[in-house]
Amino acid sequence: MAAPSRKGHLSQKARSALELLTVDPRGLAEPLLLTYGFRRKMLAGLVRTGLATAQRQTVKVRGEPAKVVRIRITDAGRRAIDRFQAQTGREQTDGDKVRADRR
Repeated sequence: MAAPSRKGHLSQKARSALELLTVDPRGLAEPLLLTYGFRRKMLAGLVRTGLATAQRQTVKVRGEPAKVVRIRITDAGRRAIDRFQAQTGREQTDGDKVRADRR
């Protein structure tokens, strides 16, 4: 399950997706997330539970308009990552620090 289970725990894949979404405050295009191995069902679960948002956009690809979905982490998603790090005692990595600076 992508979103929190009944116990409120995120899967490793869901945590990884949320951590990746912190890299860009504008969010990431769904096709990019799919190339990282995340499934649409899992991403939809993050959106459904309020940990991320999805917005349709029209972009130009080779001069032609194409519709994509951009997924962005929410404040609730950031808090979920922070709770996980606090529970596990995991220290911030350099990537975490860069993402924190962008908030």
